[in-house]
Amino acid sequence: MSSQTIRYLILPGWQGSPDNHWQSHWQQNLPNARRVEQVDWFNPDPHQWVAELERTVSADSTPVILIAHSLGCITVARWAAQAPLASLRKVRGALLVAPADVERPGCPEALRGFAPIARELLPFPSQLVGSDNDPAASAARAMELARSWGSQAAILAGAGHINVKSGHQRWEQGFGYLYRLQSQIEQQARRSA
Repeated sequence: MSSQTIRYLILPGWQGSPDNHWQSHWQQNLPNARRVEQVDWFNPDPHQWVAELERTVSADSTPVILIAHSLGCITVARWAAQAPLASLRKVRGALLVAPADVERPGCPEALRGFAPIARELLPFPSQLVGSDNDPAASAARAMELARSWGSQAAILAGAGHINVKSGHQRWEQGFGYLYRLQSQIEQQARRSA
């Protein structure tokens, strides 16, 4: 898949992704990458976050790959469950990293408005990457979400929330999951051609 014919849309989670977060590094290094900017990263509103994703996807006719982290993953699922067909058709796939379980006991109050989590099958290929010690979602919960969304899943050992705090600044190995997703997209395109 030619990266010149794809837009990469970066969807950070709660509080955004700081400059040393892997999503910020990827945004600088992937061609045609841009961040879906939210009005308020600290007091997320699910309707506003979904609407901004829709605006960003529909603003350009170029196909997209979504690269979401944490609450960004939950936003993708919610958006996909209600997005117009024309927008959904632009999405070639989604990399969903460390989804935040907004239904878990002790979930921060700011995130609870994103519950319940949309459980519809995503209408595009997706790769979910979780961790066996992520405080935002257990490995079992990540696998449950992957099944609901129809995502291929990988659970990393000891990777935490796959963010700066857990030591994932550049997260070079994460590109392997992106490449795996792109291979899946290419295989699907060949089968349907």
